[in-house]
Amino acid sequence: MDTHFVSTSLKAGMAFTSNINGHTLLTDASIADGGNNEGPGPKRLMLASLAGCTGIDIVSILNKMKASFSDLTIDIEATLTEEHPKTYNLVKVVYKIKMGVEDRSKMEKAVRLSEDKYCGVMAMFRSFAKVQTSIVYL
Repeated sequence: MDTHFVSTSLKAGMAFTSNINGHTLLTDASIADGGNNEGPGPKRLMLASLAGCTGIDIVSILNKMKASFSDLTIDIEATLTEEHPKTYNLVKVVYKIKMGVEDRSKMEKAVRLSEDKYCGVMAMFRSFAKVQTSIVYL
């Protein structure tokens, strides 16, 4: 069984420093929420984790399929519930990619495989939010 460990310490105010496998990550609250906005907030980091997870899947799958592509961007827009604890209830993932028409079916398959089989972060999101995906070809 694989176990992950993160160590997080209060830096100052509402800012925290996390050590993740030797990498340092700073999180903070916005000024409106009492922080100094020195780093991204935890909820937005969840969205970055989702983008990174599915992005790694997509690149790996497209490379294995020998698909030619460039300019891959993943935009995520998420809506929070009104009541506390505020959680994401709708997440829209938009993959933007430049590739020829002949490889587009490979991209569609790569997105499906990431969604349904490989991206653990996507699976976690689906346990508490509706997740919608779309592809925009550049």
